[in-house]
Amino acid sequence: MNLLDPVEPRYGHDSLADILPTALSFLGVPGEPDALNLAAELDGVRRVAVVLLDGMGWHQLPLAAAAAPTMTDIVAGRLGLARPITSGFPSTTPVSLVTLGTGTAPGRHGIVGFNLLRPGTGKILNHLHWTGDPDPAVWQPVPTAFTRASEAGLAPTVVTNPRFTDTGLTVSAYRGARLGPGIEADAVAEEMLAALSSSRLVYGYLPDVDRAGHDFGIATPEWHQAAAAADRLVTRLVDGLPPDTALIVTADHGQLDIPLDTRIDVDRDPRLTEGVTFVAGEARVRYLHTVDGARADVLSTWRDVLGERAWVVERAEAVAAGWFGPVPESHLQRIGDVVAVCRDRWVLMASRHEPPRLNSMIAFHGSNTTAEMEIPLLVVRR
Repeated sequence: MNLLDPVEPRYGHDSLADILPTALSFLGVPGEPDALNLAAELDGVRRVAVVLLDGMGWHQLPLAAAAAPTMTDIVAGRLGLARPITSGFPSTTPVSLVTLGTGTAPGRHGIVGFNLLRPGTGKILNHLHWTGDPDPAVWQPVPTAFTRASEAGLAPTVVTNPRFTDTGLTVSAYRGARLGPGIEADAVAEEMLAALSSSRLVYGYLPDVDRAGHDFGIATPEWHQAAAAADRLVTRLVDGLPPDTALIVTADHGQLDIPLDTRIDVDRDPRLTEGVTFVAGEARVRYLHTVDGARADVLSTWRDVLGERAWVVERAEAVAAGWFGPVPESHLQRIGDVVAVCRDRWVLMASRHEPPRLNSMIAFHGSNTTAEMEIPLLVVRR
């Protein structure tokens, strides 16, 4: 398969949104579906541990093989089972964390992009730097799977960097869970294993692979070092799982290295700024909010300028394509009047709207290519 081919998100039967509902179904929570069809592997489990390795897409696993022997053994069927599933769309961290945490597609929970315009405010919300306003319970109104787990008496625990404890993204994705501290691989493993003594659902998060890909590129020495740390976390969990416990390993997205000559700065091309009031989303998926009456012109111009480098459509067409899942009326305006989804290895930078650091990133994600959308589902049972 060509890693640049588009992939449709498989909501409801083989996606990131289906992991926690499947886990809850085998932990006895009424009404939760076995959407991932794991009956043979999870029947009778009493505890489930889920770990998300940020940036470790399905198609990055072969590149990490030398640094990640435990995950390689799982993929090969020597230690567990493995198959690719899809992230949500866009394939980016804030969208994916809330998709996992709620067990719903992005359209429903409303976190449909990295940066979103808050309708009626004239303000862009960066979900990684979200504190206070808007109220997470209003901006993301869907109850989380952790809330459902808590109500069912499973005492869920989430292990993540304590620096993010009170952020809007953490509350949106993880409310209902007890939060435990864990920054680097060994600390996350230790906290997760300790939590399994009292929690029947434990989730942990490690950002290392994603960070290394952004800063140094995929399959670089620094990236392999991060992959080794991720594998160490998985190894410690596999070795320390209590009896009748299942471990599920997944990711939020994959990544693509992007050459310098496939980067377009929309803020430096007057044709692409004409009629546009706000540029949101991120480099691989852009949401354009337009001047009243300018939508058709912006759509036509962006199509003419970008050509085959991006899929440029009106909001209604993007929603109808099903990438976000069903989108309620209350969330439609977050998507923007015009949507530009990058193809191949193109990115749409926005130098006047976003931090300069983004211009130096090596690997990107967010679009609907196979390399970005397909993520691992690795399962080990004790």
